[in-house]
Amino acid sequence: MNAFPCNRCGACCQNTNLSTKTTFLDRGDGLCRYFNEEEKLCSIYNERPDICRIGLQYQLNYQDTIIWDDFVTLNLQACEYLRNVVKLKNKTT
Repeated sequence: MNAFPCNRCGACCQNTNLSTKTTFLDRGDGLCRYFNEEEKLCSIYNERPDICRIGLQYQLNYQDTIIWDDFVTLNLQACEYLRNVVKLKNKTT
């Protein structure tokens, strides 16, 4: 299994309010409490929660139902959606 091709855009970290699986990370404005806004990176990357680990989520929840490459494709589509949400938020602020 190849590593997930994350480009570290931070879009997932800026939309934690959009999923019930990540709301515990929301600091109240949709941003993850561990998101470093200046660097646009996770401040606890090596210790990040399991929900933030694409490969682990695949192994724990999806490997019996979908192949890795298709799982990656779906997650990249979700990444694109979240990047667009961030762009829309930035236009309105």
